[in-house]
Amino acid sequence: MKTGKVTLIILAALLALGVSTTSYAFHAGGVAECGGCHSMHSPAANGSYLLVGSDQSSACLSCHEKASDTGPSSYHVSSDDAKPIPLQRSPGGDFAWVKRTFTTSTNPTSVGEQGNLHGHNIVAADKGYFATASNNATAPGGTFPTAAFGCHSCHDPHGKYRRDSNGAIAKTGGPIIASGSYAVTTSGGATDPPAPGLTLGAYRLLAGASYTTAAGQTPGFSGVPMAKAPNTYNRTEAATETRVAYGVAGANGHSTWSNWCGACHGQMHQGSGAYVHPVDTGLGGHAATYKDYLSSGNSLPAGTGTNGYTSLVPFATDASATYSTLAGLATNNLAYNAGPGPATNDQVMCLSCHRAHASGFPEMLRWNMETTFITQNGAYPNGTAGATPKTSAVHLAAYYDRPPATFGGANGYQRVLCNKCHGQD
Repeated sequence: MKTGKVTLIILAALLALGVSTTSYAFHAGGVAECGGCHSMHSPAANGSYLLVGSDQSSACLSCHEKASDTGPSSYHVSSDDAKPIPLQRSPGGDFAWVKRTFTTSTNPTSVGEQGNLHGHNIVAADKGYFATASNNATAPGGTFPTAAFGCHSCHDPHGKYRRDSNGAIAKTGGPIIASGSYAVTTSGGATDPPAPGLTLGAYRLLAGASYTTAAGQTPGFSGVPMAKAPNTYNRTEAATETRVAYGVAGANGHSTWSNWCGACHGQMHQGSGAYVHPVDTGLGGHAATYKDYLSSGNSLPAGTGTNGYTSLVPFATDASATYSTLAGLATNNLAYNAGPGPATNDQVMCLSCHRAHASGFPEMLRWNMETTFITQNGAYPNGTAGATPKTSAVHLAAYYDRPPATFGGANGYQRVLCNKCHGQD
């Protein structure tokens, strides 16, 4: 037992130093090393399941949050409370934003900005995450209880969902030999698609059909959504953007992205309740607008754009896309508005506007909807009032260090990025 723990500590230290380029090898697409999450003889105080944390998400964050971080770090998804501005720049976002309440807003008519509105409020007591009194009792637009919400509500901690050589997802089958999340599969000589009889783990260990948490909650996922990420993804986007290639596929054990989110937020789908923005719907004519649009008042001649991709407004590639196709799109070296833009049958999805974990803006949006302009005269807004103002430095972090001049140049006035698809400015 001691030898195993020492090995894990050394491995963690090496990863923190950036020695390994395959920092995702601990999970290896599946159940991971039991001793990393469970301790047979010394579980955490008040813990259950012999976890190394007092609850399931605390056990996750024992690895996925590190106080020693000084910038974006590999697989980390949370910054500790000592960091005034969250550090992580993963595509899903840094959960620490939900603990950052700003006493002033960039909108002069607003009285403040509550941190708990910035994202998913996981319960991880060891790291100071709780479902607060100001949270709804259930997920917005759904019935999942917020008091039971954690990392394990979306991710299968034992990683049983796997993809076989035919691309089908199931909970059982051949052994999972590597992660299926990355553009280049490097672990253990694995190939993608895997050889017959072998499998790769589902994207990000996401849960699929028939998934039930240890506490008995059943979100109701119809399948696992598909995507590919570049092998290095938690990084600043100050010079280049990070593109995660999301896919549409809704068969062979898969789910579309918005249908998967809708397991907990079903009323936010088209035609249900008061939340009616279309999802899982072809972009149609909006695809051309997306590719032509550069910034407010600055577009290419109508119909001439071919690229235009931005990680601030991603989309899902059409239903015929394969994992190999998505791998070819996943990269971290795109300039802003570069990389192949959408086709008419590519789709808008929940993640087109929201980050999966949290963001620096209310409703976990990818950009600021609380003001008319994202940038004014080539600068981010700079709140100064109150004890914790939302300064230009906070905005810079929320945009993953993207210089404000990215939006329309040194003197740019950029309106909200709904215009990337709708072009009304």
